[in-house]
Amino acid sequence: MTTSERSLVLVKPDGFKRGLTGEVLRRIEAKGYRLVALEIRTPTRDLLARHYAEHEGKPFYETLLGFMSSGPVTAIVIEGDQCIAGFRSLAGATDPTKALPGTIRGDLGRDWGMGSTENVVHGSDSPESAAREMAIWFPDLSAG
Repeated sequence: MTTSERSLVLVKPDGFKRGLTGEVLRRIEAKGYRLVALEIRTPTRDLLARHYAEHEGKPFYETLLGFMSSGPVTAIVIEGDQCIAGFRSLAGATDPTKALPGTIRGDLGRDWGMGSTENVVHGSDSPESAAREMAIWFPDLSAG
């Protein structure tokens, strides 16, 4: 039985600036996921406030919005069997120092110290988050 689903993946400003979008896309496609949508843009603070709404009021919120709006981001919708959990495994632990070798963050992430948000990629963490995030980044994309 297959569980095809869609997820939002972001190559964050640090990954884009370092020219890692192609490598992230290569790994996504090598894993067998299909690219449904892709756009490069510098997100507005309004878009990011909606994306990170659950973190509003937390100590890192303003730093996160500042970082994520600091330059271009590659926004991607992927599709495939269990791609939400699969991409999060492919991405590795949030902290690049703790991410295992072979993962995107383990191989490509940099540890910039306490509270760093510069970990190359974001991936939706649940079907509900994926649906909410895709609606924010790709409002014209059909759910099916």
